[in-house]
Formats: sequence, structure tokens, C-alpha cells
Amino acid sequence: MVTTHPVAASPAARPSAPRVIAAIGGIYVAQSVIGGVTFTGLPAVLRSAGLSLGEIGLIFLTVLPWSFKFLWAPAVERYRLPRGRPHRSRAVVAIGGSIAAGALALAGLFGPAALGPLVVSLVVAAFATATVDIACDGYAVESLAERHRGWGNAAQVGGAYMGSAIGGGLFLVLVDHVDWGPATWVMCGVLVALGALFVFGRDGRPAAPADAPRPSLMAALRRPEVRAGLALTALFVAGQKWILLVIGPFLVDAGLGLSTIGVLNGVGATGAGLLGALAGGAAARRFGAERIAIGALGLQCALAAALAACALLHVRDPGLLGAIVVANSAIMALGFVALYARLMGYASPDQAGVDFTLFQCMDGIVSLIGWYLAGYLADGFGYAASFALATAVALLASATLPILFARADRRVAATSA
Repeated sequence: MVTTHPVAASPAARPSAPRVIAAIGGIYVAQSVIGGVTFTGLPAVLRSAGLSLGEIGLIFLTVLPWSFKFLWAPAVERYRLPRGRPHRSRAVVAIGGSIAAGALALAGLFGPAALGPLVVSLVVAAFATATVDIACDGYAVESLAERHRGWGNAAQVGGAYMGSAIGGGLFLVLVDHVDWGPATWVMCGVLVALGALFVFGRDGRPAAPADAPRPSLMAALRRPEVRAGLALTALFVAGQKWILLVIGPFLVDAGLGLSTIGVLNGVGATGAGLLGALAGGAAARRFGAERIAIGALGLQCALAAALAACALLHVRDPGLLGAIVVANSAIMALGFVALYARLMGYASPDQAGVDFTLFQCMDGIVSLIGWYLAGYLADGFGYAASFALATAVALLASATLPILFARADRRVAATSA
């Protein structure tokens, strides 16, 4: 997410805004291609191959690097911004991108039958892309003037949905027609092409000052507004994301083919997500981020309840199930745009990248726990039980979130006083 950073280039030294936006947009799309393959495409492929939901849950070990990247975020920033020496953003992206593409190519060789090596390959790819994300966010903040940073955020949000459409949509269609290996290698080619503009682009920014502040995790955790932001993130993510793992397998068991699910994810859900993100930005400015986030959780609760009812009553209507999936994508985008708009205000200008990485990591940790529980419940007690848990968590979160927002605002006000 594009935030603020104390090390910024002067206006004369910044690369042109269109070039920067195009370069970072390609990186954000590439990151989400891997995420789409892993979290959307692969669960459906594995379920279609007959694997249990418990086995499918193993792929969410790939969340771990995204959940714990705060541990190496300060080190990445120190390497990328050496004091008194040229920036190394392109080097970090080139090295990390090469590792990610190579790991994905290996995943294409292993295939779904070799689940263990496949998961290891995807964990390596996730570690590389999580590291690239740290560098890309910092580069965007330093290179874009204030008036252009909205476009930088648009590149991130739009890139995420475009990448998910490729990795979770086009990938499934390719698997259905040309099998796992070729489909995966096509995704590798997409990654290389998307990263080329950043890696081979020009960077005329000056070296970091010799007295530039060094990022620190302890400085972040000592700030009460960061701790409040972590609590908000945990509660909101639990309410919004805990149904994601089982939606793909549920659609497969409901009789939808991989191509149908791929088109649904790649066209319907992506389009709805883009609209939801745009609507979330406009609505947050007009009505306040807090109201939009809480409202999105309420809508998420209703959708989870609808999925529980469909599972309980054995509803198999593709039109109805598709409409629920598309609506879920829009509501999730709406809510997260509002949440992260609020969290940006909790990040310190002295080390916004580290602070914001902590929020993103809390998102990943809570997602990992929830996806495991949801998969376990669905495998042992059925989809209805899993969706019922998601409904209860979303209801609890929507009722508790106003209290946490108020508490966080009081802490920010006390710190600013």
C-alpha cells in the first residue's frame, strides 16, 4: 500500500509519474498473479483432482511469508536505501522476481500430485514476492509526488484484481484445456513480462542522505496507534476473509466446472472487485472510512449466511451461487479500501513502510488461522458449518469494530496532543 516515507526525492529528481505508475502497476499485477494461482486457482484444481479439504488447506502455508515479512522489512529497506549510496530498488525487484518465477516454474514440473514439493515451491515464490512488495512500496512513495499518489494506490488496487483475474481465472481455463504444467509456465512468462518495465526502467533519484533514519520494529510497536491498528486489522480480517478457502471447493462440489469457475473469478469477481474498490474510495471520503468498513462487515455477514443456507439446503443453481461470489468480491474490496484508508493515518511518517507492513502481516496471520479452521470444519462437518462460523465471526466483528475504532481514535488524539 502506498503510504508516506521520510526519504523522498526532490521534484526535479523524480522519474515521470506515468513511468513510475506503469512500473509499479506491473509489479503489483505480477504479485497477484502468484496469489491468484495459489489461493484461488489451486484449491479448485486440487479439489477437482480428489484431494480432501484438509490437504488443500496445506497450500495456505504460503501465507506465512506475507504474514511475517515484518521480520525482514527493516533489513530490506536498509539494503535498498544505503546511506549516501545509490538506491537498490531495481536490484531487489530483479532478484526477488527471478526467484519467484523460478519457483513457479518448478511448481509446474511437480504438479498437483506432488503436493509437498508443490507447496514448498509456492512458499519460496511467496517469500520472494513478499520481499519485492516491501521494495516496490518504498519506491512508489519516494518517486511519486503527493498529487500522484492516488494513482499509485489505484495501480496497487487495480493491479491486485487484474493479477487475481489472471492467476485465479485465466489459469484455471488454461489448466482445463492444456493441463497443469503448460498453464503454470504461461504464468511464469506473464511474471517476467510484467516485471521488465520496472527492472529495466530508469531511476534518476539521488542517494539516500547519510543521516537518514533507520527503520525499527520496536519503534513501531511502542506507538499506541500502531497497536490499535493491529487490533482493528485482526478483527476486520476475521470477519471478511474466513470464507475464502472453501468457496472454490464448494463451487466444484456444487457441480461447476473449472472453466466456469475460472470465468466467474476472472471476469465477474474481478470486475465487481474493481468497482467495489472505486466505490470504497469514494464512499470513504464522503461518509467516513469507519462507517464504510462497518457496513461492509454487515453485508459480509449476510453473504456468509446466504452461503450457509445454500450449503444446508443443497442449492446448486449456478446463477445464484455465481451472484453470491461476485457480490462477495465487491463487498470485500469495499471494506478493505475503507479499512486501509484509516490505517494509513496510524502509520508514522518516519517509518510508514514498517508500520504498514505490520498491519499487512496481521492480515496474513489472521487469514491463515481462519482458513485452516474453515477448511477443517468444512472437511469434518460440511460446508454449512464452515459458512455458519464465518457468519458468526462477521456478526461479532461488525458489532465490536465501532468500539475499537473509537479507542484507536482516542489513542491517536492523545499522542498528537
